[in-house]
Amino acid sequence: MIYGSSIGNNNGNSGNIGGSGGGGGGGGAKVMTMVVALINPATWMMEVTTQAEEELLGVKFADVYKNSDLFWRNKALIEELHTPPPYSKDLNFPKYSQPFLTQCKACLWRQHKSYWRNTSYNSVRLLYGVLTGFMLGIVFRGLGSRRYSEQDVLNGVGSMYTTIMFLATNACVSVLPVITADRVVFYRERAAEAYSAFPYAIAQVAIEIPYTLAQTLVYGIIVYAMIGFELSSTKFFLYLFFFFFTFLYCTYFGMMVVAISPNQEISATLCSANFTLWNLFSGFLIPPARIPTWWKWYEWVCPFSWSLYGLACSQYGDIQSMLNNGETVAEFITRYFGYKNNFLKIISIGTIGFAVIFACIFAVSISTLNFQKR
Repeated sequence: MIYGSSIGNNNGNSGNIGGSGGGGGGGGAKVMTMVVALINPATWMMEVTTQAEEELLGVKFADVYKNSDLFWRNKALIEELHTPPPYSKDLNFPKYSQPFLTQCKACLWRQHKSYWRNTSYNSVRLLYGVLTGFMLGIVFRGLGSRRYSEQDVLNGVGSMYTTIMFLATNACVSVLPVITADRVVFYRERAAEAYSAFPYAIAQVAIEIPYTLAQTLVYGIIVYAMIGFELSSTKFFLYLFFFFFTFLYCTYFGMMVVAISPNQEISATLCSANFTLWNLFSGFLIPPARIPTWWKWYEWVCPFSWSLYGLACSQYGDIQSMLNNGETVAEFITRYFGYKNNFLKIISIGTIGFAVIFACIFAVSISTLNFQKR
């Protein structure tokens, strides 16, 4: 350093370094020339203190500054400011600039904008819901009101099972590339301490709810009317309720798998393996009464079995009309599937529970696991 003091209107010290203290003496005064008016002091200092000027004059400007009174005054000022006053407190900067709630609002706004512009994801799944609704409505048209034989009831339950296989699995698979791509952005923004992991996870979980609800309403209204289930507000609400949470927990399951997987290929493989087992133990291909005893535990941890239980029981569990075999519809549902109408509340809570569990695992995994390679 060759100078450290005031600049601008108070820059007179720059011309007094040599003559104001020992060491420089008259040589310092000879080195320093008067600053011409209207010249930038910094520009002038850079011009007159170059190495070429030092060699020409035979002096070292750093030594001149160290032997000046200005240097010692600056050093004394630094020592004075270095010691904090007794009443002062250390500065405390939080890791994140905004509180938790503000982070949640910012992340939710970000996800809203991102999803609103992601038409390739949201528009396609809404269109897929409409097309699947009309397709299944045509295939199973009028079967919901036919209750003359066991096969009629199985056809109605089959329409619910087919919907789960089509729309629920599609909800899981379609969310994989979206979360995989967004996770890269999340890693970068978390490293910059823009927000913590949990506000991001909460926003990601919350933004899926309105889009899943829209898909459920579009599909449910079409299919319920075309298949011809009983025109009851309670049954219609339960039909939408179970399908909504089925689509939702499948979406959250896909998000969870992405959070615990290093790449999309592995997450897609895990989803495929799980859906194969869920399909097998859903309770339709193999009725619960025929599942071996040592596999009964998996029936209760299989989300699809809970969804199918709730859907079938809500539509047929209280119907007392007689089938051609002499038993009522409710009795057939209980004998063949093991579904009991008084168990419907627990099934509803369990279906919600799967969505909550998958969402919580996603939040914990995205905050603790880091698959970033750079």
